Amino acid sequence: MSEREFIPTRIAVLTVSDSRSMAEDRSGDTLVARIEAAGHIVADRKILPDERHEIAGQLRAWCADEGVDVILSTGGTGLTGRDVTVEAHRDVYEKEIEAFATVFTHVSMAKIGTSAVQSRATGGVANGTYLFALPGSPGACKDAWDEILVKQLDYRHMPCNFVEIMPRLDEHMRRKK
Repeated sequence: MSEREFIPTRIAVLTVSDSRSMAEDRSGDTLVARIEAAGHIVADRKILPDERHEIAGQLRAWCADEGVDVILSTGGTGLTGRDVTVEAHRDVYEKEIEAFATVFTHVSMAKIGTSAVQSRATGGVANGTYLFALPGSPGACKDAWDEILVKQLDYRHMPCNFVEIMPRLDEHMRRKK
């Protein structure tokens, strides 16, 4: 079997915060650094307040953009009243990737013990685009990227990965021949 070649993906990064600016966005910076170090492309980056309709609107816009393959959001996945990122993601998802939350919880348990139960990290697919909602801490972003996403977004990762099925994510929307 021949060695597979790396296929870079185009990843948009959304930080959800009522108080952070780009200069203070350590979680977004963490993701951007890891995306670029892995050989992927940062397609866009934004910060939005914890407003469900604004978050969902941006997710939908990126899902409609042919220049975006993957969306990573950070922040707003907790349990407080202003944490609405998960709900915004679910407003957009066509399919949820339930195992992402399970695997993220498993990874988090090794780092922060039972405090992992407070995370509502989630993943899904919409309009042929992968979406992942990560907690707002740099540590959680590192864990999600280093332990899950860097592998699943690498076409060379075996036995399977997200990249190899990317061309088929929107097959239900294509016209039958």
